[in-house]
Amino acid sequence: MGRLFVVNLEGKIYSCKYCGTHLALSEDIVSKSFQCRHGKAYLFKKVVNVSVGEKEERLMMTGMHTVADIFCVGCGSIVGWKYETAHEKSQKYKEGKSVLERYMVSGPDGSNYWVSHGAHSGGSDADDV
Repeated sequence: MGRLFVVNLEGKIYSCKYCGTHLALSEDIVSKSFQCRHGKAYLFKKVVNVSVGEKEERLMMTGMHTVADIFCVGCGSIVGWKYETAHEKSQKYKEGKSVLERYMVSGPDGSNYWVSHGAHSGGSDADDV
């Protein structure tokens, strides 16, 4: 395995809650209206310091998508997923973008999102964008 280069971001940063590795900037948020199995999730136009897993087809609330889980390069924790392909025309804006699950990341102010017992347990996706 080669040497690991980690990008350090400046500004309002979202980072891995386990190891503190920088993942995204607040200014790159496209939507805060997404849901995952454990509650809130944010759609970002750009994330860093992640590795991308195997592509798979997932049926989500807004239809079928080809996605890949994304993992923190610092500790290997799953932090969200990346949209590779959206099969519905109205969902094409998601392609190439990534979702960070709020319960897996620390916010810019150091806050963590805790899983609520009323969190949605179905497929992960946006409520409305």
